[in-house]
Amino acid sequence: MHSTVKSWSKPLRRLSQALLLIGLCALLGSQSVLALNDGQQLVLESWALVNESYLEPEKFHEVNWKRLRQKALEKQISNSQEAYSAIESILLPLGDPYTRLLRPEDYKALKASNLGSEINGVGLQLGARSEDGQIVVIAPLEGSPAADAGVVSGTELLKVNDQSPNILGLEATAARLRGETGTQVLVTLKSPNGEIKEITLERRSVDLRPVRTKRLRNESHTLGYLRITQFSEGVPEQVNEALQELLEKDIEGLVLDLRNNSGGLVSSGLAVADAFLSGEPIVETKNRDGINDAIPSGIDTLYDGPMLTIVNDGTASASEILAGALQDNGRSQLIGSQTFGKGLIQSLTNLSDGSGLAITVASYLTPKGRDIQGVGLMPDRLLDIPEPLNPGSLDDRWLQDAELLMGANLDLNKEEKEVVNETEFVTEPEETKDPNI
Repeated sequence: MHSTVKSWSKPLRRLSQALLLIGLCALLGSQSVLALNDGQQLVLESWALVNESYLEPEKFHEVNWKRLRQKALEKQISNSQEAYSAIESILLPLGDPYTRLLRPEDYKALKASNLGSEINGVGLQLGARSEDGQIVVIAPLEGSPAADAGVVSGTELLKVNDQSPNILGLEATAARLRGETGTQVLVTLKSPNGEIKEITLERRSVDLRPVRTKRLRNESHTLGYLRITQFSEGVPEQVNEALQELLEKDIEGLVLDLRNNSGGLVSSGLAVADAFLSGEPIVETKNRDGINDAIPSGIDTLYDGPMLTIVNDGTASASEILAGALQDNGRSQLIGSQTFGKGLIQSLTNLSDGSGLAITVASYLTPKGRDIQGVGLMPDRLLDIPEPLNPGSLDDRWLQDAELLMGANLDLNKEEKEVVNETEFVTEPEETKDPNI
């Protein structure tokens, strides 16, 4: 498995944190290490992790980073909830919604989604819009209450049970949407066309089913269809099995569907890219030291035939890494609509009390050096709007367009090969001499 960010070994990392905590406490002067309670230790642990690896350390000077730590510890911290509030008060001035505390239940839910299991909630994948930090819907999960209610990518989330997501923050907003099956939540939404409405969504168990496949057949061609809805832990293996199954059915081309794939584990996205590329670069990462690490694909591929890739504004993060690699290396055309534009990478660290900390530790560039943060990827061919609401269904016009375009490309390639073959067998007539000369 490729590594996207250089890191120390776990024991050395923990030792360094312990030493840093001791040093921090010494600097505080009024408190010794032994005098700190568990909540204060948690605050210092979180501060140290961010201080060690955050992508943009220049922001520390802007927000008076050390003073934020001091102010947090001056407040009463006698339980976990007070510690969590103190940590959030430290992180908020950074202005990065992706660097965030995950309380134990939220951390558990995020890890479960990364494993590709079921989740309980309304099925909204959320992100922060780069230009203003507004919490927006990256994509609804297929078959979820939100998808059934017609919520689409780009919808702004204005309220959750009368609470503002801008005040709650990204993770707390997501937590408010999760809950036991059968319970309800009232949300206020602003659609991409400006319409504001309130809807009540009933939470239920949503099967993530990250990999879906089928064969597409018409009078002229047999194609494979592979849809990936997120990059969780088991996805690379599932993709490998799906490709082998499709190849056994003698497909002539492949349609890869990354619509409404909001990302997930970067390592899974890299592994899937490796299945389609041979020796070409997949992505470059840039850490806080400004070092670009080009991550190449392996030589062997699982599928090297013709392919098209469908994307939309719900295609984000790890799925944009994959789409950008395919586009920049000339491996696949992108069709659909412009992608979301999340070009930041977070590390996820478990804290000592079972909570977690997500920290933005790197940004990424496509193989041709494109930074897509807040911009996204522009497809080679834009497809007609409105976009179909049910990707992969019988009435999915974009999939029908992909089939037609793939068929046309296959026919063109066949004609070009026939012309080349005919040329190879054409010989110049022997030169004749006139005997009268």
